Parts: sequence; C-alpha cells; structure tokens
Amino acid sequence: MKLLALTAFVLTAATPLLAQPKEAFPLWAKATPGALGTDPVKDIPTLTPFFPAAAKATGASVVICPGGGYGGLASHEGRDYALWLNAHGIAGFVLKYRLGSAGYRHPAMMNDVNRAVRYVRANAGEWKLDAKRIGVMGSSAGGHLASTAVTHFDMGKADAADPIERASSRPDLGILCYPVISMGAHTHNGSKNNLLGKEPSEELVKLLSNELQVTKSTPPCFVWHTWEDKGVKVENAMEFAAALQRNGVPFDLHVYQKGAHGIGLGVKGWDPEKTPVSALHPWSLDLAVWLKVQGFAK
Repeated sequence: MKLLALTAFVLTAATPLLAQPKEAFPLWAKATPGALGTDPVKDIPTLTPFFPAAAKATGASVVICPGGGYGGLASHEGRDYALWLNAHGIAGFVLKYRLGSAGYRHPAMMNDVNRAVRYVRANAGEWKLDAKRIGVMGSSAGGHLASTAVTHFDMGKADAADPIERASSRPDLGILCYPVISMGAHTHNGSKNNLLGKEPSEELVKLLSNELQVTKSTPPCFVWHTWEDKGVKVENAMEFAAALQRNGVPFDLHVYQKGAHGIGLGVKGWDPEKTPVSALHPWSLDLAVWLKVQGFAK
C-alpha cells in the first residue's frame, strides 16, 4: 500500500496562516501535546488543504483520515478523496495523524482528529467556509478514527487561551468507508494493537468500540462496506449503523458485493480531468447524492 509522502517543515509559531492555505500546516503552532519527540514526520500532526475552484465551492468541508491500520497512511484514501470532494465543491483537509508505528497510542490519534475539526471550524470565516458544515471522513483504521470523531467530541472550552480550543470538535456529518469500528470480536487486530497496545483494559476496549459510543448527539453518517472485504469484517459497518438506528441518528448504509479492502475510489491516483466517473466504485455515486441531501453539495 502506497503511503502518503510526508514533507518536513519548520514550525514557526509566529507565522500566521494565510486565507485558504495551500501547503500542509501543523495542528499546533508550538509543542504538540503528548508528542514523543519533534520529528516532523512522526511527531507533528498536520493538515494538507485542498480547496475547490471558487466558482464551484459550496462552503462545506471535510477532514479526511487515511487508513493504514494505525501504522501508516494510504495516499489514495487521502489526496484522491480530497480531489473527489473538490469536484463536488467541497474543501478537503487530509489529516496526518500520529501512529502506533511511531510509538503512539490512544488518545493521541483522537486528539489529532478533534483538533483538526476545531482548526477548520476556528478558521472557517477566514477560509470562506461554513462553520456549521464540517464533516469527517475515513477509511479502514481511518474510518475508526472518523467514527471516534463522531462519538468522542466536545463543544470546546470557552475560556481557553488558544482560540482554536474554544471551537467545537463535533463534526456535522461522518463518512465511514469500510471502517474498523469495534475493538471487540469483529475488530481488525493490527489496528487494535497499534491504537491500544497488546493488552488494553476492558474499559479501554469498550471506550474505543465506537458502536457502543453512539448517542443521539452523533451526527448523520454515510457508512459503506463490501461483502467480499477480507481485511475488515463487514459487521463493523452493520453494527455501527444499527447503533445509529437505535439512537435515532439519520444514516445511509451501503453494503456492496464487490470491492476488496482498501479499494478507495476504485481507481488509485484519480485524476478528475482524465478518469471517467464510470471507473469509480458505485459508493462514490451514492455518496454524492447523500451529500446533496445533507446540504454539503449542490
């Protein structure tokens, strides 16, 4: 699986972000809370922005969590998704979150995705985005992280010195692609070990089994999986959808027969100018319809 190319940079706390930044930027201007070091690749979580053409922009945005078993980051589940969202007028922000392969465990990953949502919301006005239309999207282990974002959020700290921390981390919708959801019987063991370690407590397993953490405050979700997925059990998606149903949370659930784990859009290195829509997996067509229903796309 091809991993995201991660570019080193120097943190400059005094350098403000320009309107609609073009390059990757760190989630924390100063020291990253809980960092094990200062390596730009391993220890500094970032967002890489992708903005749609101004004439097409809807003002909606989505934070994207690539998959990789909490041990790597798959580029086709980051950049490709962002370009697909751009084609529908939606801004995409690809999250480089901390990984178990670099020695991190929960809650580092959760803190990174929550900070990413806050960051976009806090800068929405400057970036010509709608602070009430910010979603989160993820595949495989990134789908687990996205499901964590929609079940483990807070409304921000009004008295925080950091203005970003005053913003809510609650996404306005979630898009979960062949997601790891449970840390229980149907889990993906590699993701679980990287996230929680080899011998997590029962309490921690329950806390991060996100089918058990859905509440009436969880935002609407689009959930999809495939029957022939051999990497992550389809029960993850089905049990999360059942939890949404029990709690009265609107959702779309799609289980397709065909599609190997990690399929992404169905075409890696997707080029919106060259790749026909017919080459994409049908989930992308269904998602486009759902995003219109949610008011994220036109």
